[in-house]
Amino acid sequence: MISIMKKICVFLGVLAIFSCSQPQEKVSETAILIENVNIVDVRNGQVEMNKQVVIDSGVIVSITGAVNNPDGFKTKIDGTGQFLLPGLSEMHAHIPSPPTSQTRMEETLFLYLSNGITTIRGMLGHPSHLELRERVAGGELLSPRIITSSPSLNGNTVQSAEEARSKVEAYAAAGYDFLKIHPGIQLDVFEELASTAKKEDIPFAGHVPVDVGIVRALELEFATIDHVDGFLEGLVPEESIEDPAANGFFGYNFTALADTARIRDLVLLSKKQGVWVVPTQTLFERWFAPTTADEMLSQPEMKYMPTATLQNWRQRKLEATGPDSSFDPEQWQLFTTIRRKLIKTLQEEGRGLLLGSDAPQIFNVPGFSIHHEIETMRLAGLTPLEIIQSGTINVAAYLDKSGTSGEIKPGFAADAILVQRNPLEDLGALKELTGVMIQGHWVPREEIDQRLQQIEENARN
Repeated sequence: MISIMKKICVFLGVLAIFSCSQPQEKVSETAILIENVNIVDVRNGQVEMNKQVVIDSGVIVSITGAVNNPDGFKTKIDGTGQFLLPGLSEMHAHIPSPPTSQTRMEETLFLYLSNGITTIRGMLGHPSHLELRERVAGGELLSPRIITSSPSLNGNTVQSAEEARSKVEAYAAAGYDFLKIHPGIQLDVFEELASTAKKEDIPFAGHVPVDVGIVRALELEFATIDHVDGFLEGLVPEESIEDPAANGFFGYNFTALADTARIRDLVLLSKKQGVWVVPTQTLFERWFAPTTADEMLSQPEMKYMPTATLQNWRQRKLEATGPDSSFDPEQWQLFTTIRRKLIKTLQEEGRGLLLGSDAPQIFNVPGFSIHHEIETMRLAGLTPLEIIQSGTINVAAYLDKSGTSGEIKPGFAADAILVQRNPLEDLGALKELTGVMIQGHWVPREEIDQRLQQIEENARN
């Protein structure tokens, strides 16, 4: 028996030596390994613990419990105890355009990225943004991916059906991703715009012109309605409105006339017509709200904005809600309550919500404002998972990219954020970035902080 056991031990030893002598699986020089990380499934809210994620050439290659040759990776990221989830999207962003300097433009894009935003939808397009979009796609510039609108279509730029048709055709031919709608367009002109857009296969999004109204806007299938624009006016019985153009700031003047029993019908129509909504609720709970300019300006992220911009924001805040304005805090509270109910119902019974804060806007610093928007959505009654979905899988669905982005899965785009705590338990964890991955390029916390410090210094000069 002892002799047999000795032979077995010798055999196992030889086998071990032979196995060790076999060449290890070769690892690409550009591959990245994220070790022992917890993956947040943003579709079902589950967390996969202690996974090994391999990324190469901008794509998630594999997710396993172990890899054959972890020492073969030149770039390894320790994800122990941390959580990996898809990068967020800012679906109502603004991108600087000339004469803004190249430096400031790049800084603005980095401010978005520094907060875990890996896709932005620019809502006021410019010809320069088309080139910028391609530079970013080619990896020439450290920035979120860019989706860009056309220049503004509004009551001044399109005053006839012929003009609307001509501009839609031109913007589609130029390669813009969608058309940006601003107020002032007359109904007959807008209907020609929508008809031409359908023929040219280019979506349109943004504001709801007063002459069009929310019901017709939904029937014409906006890709997105931003700011929940037009919905509050749609809650007011027609006989109660003497002058539709007297609606004020997103319907604020009609607040007392709104019938919230009408909310569900409007929301169901949005679902039937497949219209997404981008709330940008932070605008209404920070700028157009009973807070002072000094309160807003004391927030840490303001240091990244130029002094002239901050002065402008202060003045506009005073004009909108200051002592010499007609701002009524009680009316604002009712206005906010109605908007929150709209947002909650749009989540529950509409097509769905897309995450967007409108930045840079008054007291909305790019990137940082998305966290304020997240908080307003929480106050409206959405769950952490629903809020995260509005910036990940919902955006993928909107872009018709559900099979390639918006989740941490093999074969999906490597746009991701690594955070220190589970954001499903505390959304504040989304602010605690260990790093951001954009198109497979890893940007660690140290690099983020260095860039932010430089942006702060430039803002003061």
